[in-house]
Amino acid sequence: MKLKNILIAVSDLERSRKFYHDLFGLDTVADLGGNLLLTEGLVLQEAGLWKQILGREHMPGGAGELFFEENRMELFLEKLASYPEPIRILTPLTKDGQGRRLIRVLDPDGHVIEVKERIR
Repeated sequence: MKLKNILIAVSDLERSRKFYHDLFGLDTVADLGGNLLLTEGLVLQEAGLWKQILGREHMPGGAGELFFEENRMELFLEKLASYPEPIRILTPLTKDGQGRRLIRVLDPDGHVIEVKERIR
């Protein structure tokens, strides 16, 4: 068995597409009508489609975390600072037990994202 994708429900598909493209470099691989398949296996699904398929509202943010490793943390922090919409910071820039810098932010729908420096 192989995990193929991670899907998150979002309230505004285009806003989330732009967020993940501009800050994380994820490009759209396929537009599947209510679902956008992005590079790295992330799928964005319109919240209305989520409700239609599962018969229940999605829980914004849920209880999970997307994790990214970054080679150029300074560049990422500059992207965050210059992003045209306010970015909600969950964990301000700090260091882990190995001395790598990390930050946790929330996407427009409250999904937790951790960005940590890659071990060199």
